[in-house]
Parts: sequence; C-alpha cells; structure tokens
Amino acid sequence: MEIGFEDLEKANLIVDCIYKGGKAPNMSAEPFHRLIPGCENAGGFRKKLREDGSGKYAYIVLYTSMEELEWPDYLEEETGIFRYYGDNREPGRALTDTKKKGNLILETTFALLNEGNHLDDIPPFFIFKKTGNGRDVQFLGLAAPGNPKISPDKDLVAFWRTVKEKRFQNYEAYFTILNTGTSPISTEWIRALIYDHKNSLKYAPPVWKKFIKEGRNGIEALKAPRIFKIPTKYEQLGASNAEGRICLDVIRNHYSKFPQGFEECAANIISKMDSNFIDFSLTRPWRDGGRDAIGRYSINTGGKVNHPLVIDCALEAKCYGINKGVGVREMSRLISRIRYRQFGIMITTGYVDNQAYSEVVDDGHPILIVTASDIAAILRNNTINSSNIEEWLQSIDSDSTKERLKAYYNRLND
Repeated sequence: MEIGFEDLEKANLIVDCIYKGGKAPNMSAEPFHRLIPGCENAGGFRKKLREDGSGKYAYIVLYTSMEELEWPDYLEEETGIFRYYGDNREPGRALTDTKKKGNLILETTFALLNEGNHLDDIPPFFIFKKTGNGRDVQFLGLAAPGNPKISPDKDLVAFWRTVKEKRFQNYEAYFTILNTGTSPISTEWIRALIYDHKNSLKYAPPVWKKFIKEGRNGIEALKAPRIFKIPTKYEQLGASNAEGRICLDVIRNHYSKFPQGFEECAANIISKMDSNFIDFSLTRPWRDGGRDAIGRYSINTGGKVNHPLVIDCALEAKCYGINKGVGVREMSRLISRIRYRQFGIMITTGYVDNQAYSEVVDDGHPILIVTASDIAAILRNNTINSSNIEEWLQSIDSDSTKERLKAYYNRLND
C-alpha cells in the first residue's frame, strides 16, 4: 500500500505502508513533517516535545536505512525484535554528547523501563525505514523499548568501536514492534500526545496501554512467522546485495588455490553467527582432498552453578562460486557423518541445489544450511566489509594455510 505525498497530512500509520516523498529537490520533499505533526526532517532520532511545558517527549521517530555497514540496524520479523544503534558514530565525543541527544534519549528511556516507575513518561517510538526510492519511507511499526525475552542488562549495551585508531562508545538498543492488530496508528493519538498528553491514552492502541500499565512483561510483539519454501539460487546467493557480493568474491579469491583453507574461515563465520558454537577443530583430510570440522553447541542458563547442555555438530564447508551448487553427493556425505544426538552444518559461498535442499527438508535431516547470502549478513552484523575483509581473513588463517597460500603466490612471482 502506498500513500501519496499530497495525502500525507490526513494519513494514519499502517504497518509496512509506504509514504511517498515529494518531488522538490530540497528538504520540503521530506514526508515526515506532513505525515507526523511536529516531526523533524533530519537525523535518525526525530523527536517532539509535549506542549505542556514538562520537557518530556511526546514521541520519537527512529529512521533507518538498514544499509549502514558499520551500524547494522535490523528487524527480526519472526520475533518483532528491532535492533537500533545510537547516534555517537564517530570519535571525539562522550557517549551521550550528541547533537540530536539520541543516546541520551535511549539511556533515559531504558532507565524508566527497568525502574518500572513512571512508564507513562516513556514516549512511543515510531519506526521507519528508507525505501531507496527517492524520499519514500516505509512504516515498520509502533515500538516499545526492551523485550520480555531480553534481560534488562542486555537490551541497552554500550560498546567500544575504533575508527582511524581512535576509540569511542555507542549504544546498541533493542526494541519490540508491538502488535497493533488491524487498526492503524491514528493522527488523533499523535496530536493528543503533543497537545493533550494527560488524556492521550484514550486514543492509544490497546497494546500501548498494556505496555504503559505492565512494562516489559506487558509487551505484545508483532510476530510474522515465515512460510518456508525452498529458496532459489538467486535468494541463496544474495545477488541483490552489492557489498555482500564483493565480500564473497574476496573470500572465494582468497582461497581459490587452496580451498581447504576455507574450513577455518567457515568455522569462524559460524562462531560469529552464534557465540554458543564453541571448540571447532578441523578433522583429517579426506580422500577427495576436503577437510571438515567438528564442534560443539553449548546451551547454558547464564549462571555458574549448573552444567551447560553441549551438543556435538559436524561442519562441512564448500568454497564455491556463484555457478556451483552443493549437490546431493556432498549433502549425503555430511548426512552420513551425523551421529545420534548430533546435527550438521553445510556452509558454502555458493548455494545448495534444489534436489539436495529438498531432500534435507523433506527427510527432516538435522542440518543447518548456510549459503552466500547468510555469510554476507553474518559479516555485515560483525562489521566486516569490503574495506577490512582482507585484513580479517589474514587474521583467522592458520600458519599452515598462510604457508600454503604464500607458496602458491611465490610460484606465481618466480
């Protein structure tokens, strides 16, 4: 659904609706100031104070492109969890000393959430995404800070980042998109938030009223389970992600003359995907020259008293190009290695062909499939991109892999 620029002033907020920007070559074409009363036209944090002199916020708009490699904002549609990075994104300033005061807003908001008092002082967060088409924006939903499944010490985390050999801190925050049902977010509520805040709850969606009353435990997420189908070759390769394609090409070229070296890289990627994967070690070479890895997946309570549950897994890695898929033979080989109470991982810089993928799904084999598009996403989530991927590969290669690669390139230069 799309709403034209000329109709924005009367429009309600509907999940996944696209709101068109204007055609003027300046900021007057921004849709926000028409769509949401009093909304600022620039920045990731777009805020509006209440008109009651309290100095408190009526609402906050969070705007993201979802495309910044260093700051990978992300919406997990299946759970409704939304990850958003703060606005201290360069060295030279304190954590909360930012122009838009975004990090200060995050700090104050999550403090209110975790204290559990004065929850009505928490402003609603309206999440918007850049569409990539002019100034058009897409509404992702009404969000509350935190999530019942994320502990209070993990929903707002300050972490260090290094840029040009200078260190600084930024926030990583977790919100939940609320299930507002079939009813849109009305302009009447937004206006009441600004001009008549003490009476605004009577116009609010029921899910927001519940959050204000119960806090974290009253959060009802908008969950959208995916309907699974065998992904196409195009989808597995992530052909629409230009930065991802560059990173995958670098990996393929790096191991092109020693494909076995990719197993070390693959184990590192899986560990970056989920830190519960531990203790990967390479097995002996197979007759066809390939090597795999065995590892463990550790599930623990977060405490120090009880022993974690540890599950063994077998990993097979294939450094393939875009025109070579993992077939039935390779997948069968992995299946044959899986013992009772184990699972397998097939990771490839290419894709898995339709027949092999179908057999895994139809027969219920406990195999996690990780293809090129997944690798690109994992690298992005760990701030590995085309500017630093070569350095990262050098850092994870073992001495033996480095020697093999060095010997090859020395022969080229002789």
